[in-house]
Amino acid sequence: MCISLCFSPLVTSFAGKYGKVYYQATAVLKRPSLSSHTTHRELRILSPININAPSLYIPVQRSKEVMVGCWFFQSGPISVNAKIGRKGYCNGEAIHIYADIENGSSRLVVPKAAIYQTQSFLLDGKTRTVRQMLASVRGNHIASGSTDSWNGKALKIPPVTPSILECNIIRVEYSLVVSINIPGAKKLKVELPLVIGTIPLNEFNCRNASVASQFSMDMSWLALALPEQPEAPPNYAAIVSEEDLSRDICSIEEFGDIIEGLRCPPFAVIQEFRFQPPPLYSEVDPHPCPTIDGQNVSFTLGN
Repeated sequence: MCISLCFSPLVTSFAGKYGKVYYQATAVLKRPSLSSHTTHRELRILSPININAPSLYIPVQRSKEVMVGCWFFQSGPISVNAKIGRKGYCNGEAIHIYADIENGSSRLVVPKAAIYQTQSFLLDGKTRTVRQMLASVRGNHIASGSTDSWNGKALKIPPVTPSILECNIIRVEYSLVVSINIPGAKKLKVELPLVIGTIPLNEFNCRNASVASQFSMDMSWLALALPEQPEAPPNYAAIVSEEDLSRDICSIEEFGDIIEGLRCPPFAVIQEFRFQPPPLYSEVDPHPCPTIDGQNVSFTLGN
C-alpha cells in the first residue's frame, strides 16, 4: 500500500462552471504474482477561515449618490449610505443591514439588498468570471422627496462554499450589494465585501470589542471633577472618644492574657476565627461601660 501525504495548505474543495478543486485518496495493493489492486475515495477538504480575525469583524460602510435626469431636466439626487456590523460571516448567519436612503428625485424608487458570489478562473493569463445572486431582500417603495432607513434588516446567508482567496487559479469571493431601482435610469449600487468563513465568531470577543469602542472617549473631564489638593484624613483622636479608647485598650490587654494562657502564637488564634460568621445585630450593647463602685452614673443636661 502506498500513501502519499501533502502538508502544504490545501484549498477548499469547490466545483464551479469553468473548473473545480478536487481531492482524492488512492490506495494501491501490490501483489507479487497478481496485478495490483487500486481504489479511490474522494476527500472533502475545508480550509479553515477564522472570522474572529480583527480585519473581519470591523464594520463595513459604503455610500454613493447620483443625479437623476438629463442636462436640462434633472429631477434631483438619490443617495444611499449602507453599513454592516462586520465583514466576516458563516453559513446560516443573518447579515443585519443598516441603510439610509434619500430620494430627492421626482420618481418612485425601490431599494434592494442581495448577496452575490463571484467565481474567477485564471489560466494562461486569461480570466473567466461567473457572478450569481444567492439571496436577496427588498425594501419598501420610497416616494419622491422622501427618505427611508433600514435599522438592521436581516438577510440570511444560504449554505455556500467558504471564500477561496489564497488560490492562484480559482478565487471565490462574496459581496453584499445594496441597490436602488430607478425607473428610466441606471441602478444605484453600493457593494460591501464579505468573507464567508468556517470558524464562527466568538460573541464574547465581539462584545469586548464593542464595549471598548463605546468607552474609548476623552477622559479629561474626570480630571476636572477631582480636587487639585486632596483633603487630609481626619485625626483618629478627633473621632474616637476617650471612653472608647480606654475600652479598646482593655480589650487588647485581655486578648494578650488569653494568648499568654494558651501558650501559642497569636496567628494561630486569629486563624481560628477567620471564617466565623459575624455576630447578630442587637440593640443591646454587648460590652456595656462598667459603673464606678457598683453605682449608677447619671448625667444632667443644662441649658
